[in-house]
Amino acid sequence: MIKTEIYILAGFLGSGKTTLLKQLLADEKKQNRKVAVMMNELGKVSIDSNEVDEDVPLKELLDGCICCTIQDKLEAQLQGLLMMEKPEVIYIETTGAAHPVEVLDAVLSPLFADKMIVKGIISVVDGKRWLARKSLSPQVQQLLIEQVRHADLILLNKTDELTDGEQSKLTMEIQGLNSHAFSILTTFAKVPVQEVRKLSTSKKEGQARSHVATDLKLSTYVYTFENSIDQQEFDAFLRNLPETIYRIKGYVKFHSSKYPFLFQFSYGMPLYMKENMNMPLNMVFIGENIDWLHVEKQLNQLEKI
Repeated sequence: MIKTEIYILAGFLGSGKTTLLKQLLADEKKQNRKVAVMMNELGKVSIDSNEVDEDVPLKELLDGCICCTIQDKLEAQLQGLLMMEKPEVIYIETTGAAHPVEVLDAVLSPLFADKMIVKGIISVVDGKRWLARKSLSPQVQQLLIEQVRHADLILLNKTDELTDGEQSKLTMEIQGLNSHAFSILTTFAKVPVQEVRKLSTSKKEGQARSHVATDLKLSTYVYTFENSIDQQEFDAFLRNLPETIYRIKGYVKFHSSKYPFLFQFSYGMPLYMKENMNMPLNMVFIGENIDWLHVEKQLNQLEKI
């Protein structure tokens, strides 16, 4: 089965995400690939949607952030795109207030996570704003740091407004926060497209790999249960998970129940909700520095008990 590639464009308000998106869409047009776009605005009116050509399927998510208030709407829109348009690639432009972990959590619905490959998170950083970030609120400062820390590719944008010394300082600070991502100095978010295409799917897709390079940074993993499992053993599995597994959600069926449970796990707290029909037994994990091969072995073991 060919999976739809997902690119997440992150970065604070006004950093240059839409300018980047336009370039990427122009390149996709040259490659003749089937593309779709999701744009998220905090306000009731989208300002940027007129930047997307009419022949590109576009879903707008207005008046809320996909990582919290309108997560259900995102799931429905994304499922609609995957089923109706069957795109080869979807670009998701987040609000400036979006946290990368929450965005991944919102995007990876257990209903269709196995139909997608998250290629990576591209964060656009406004160089001047970054260097002057101490004047911003502590919450915004932390958000800027998180958007850098979890990125796979970082565009240090608007560098034409910086001196050579400021460019060096910016590069050192960003690489100090995230040495694994490729950082590039840009103006008008002009990036060599091959750097975007090179983003590794192996860190993100539901294939467990044991190589150390795949265990760095934020990554996702999708596991599909073939059988029902023992609930007590599953609870024991959860208790022994590393603290850097931030989110788990999906459907799990226990020996004692006719139908699966919708399961959610956040900050170490599990939550079960009983379903009244059979659902795909996919479970989505989001974590940092995780050996997914080890997690897979433990899950396989649960199915044998």
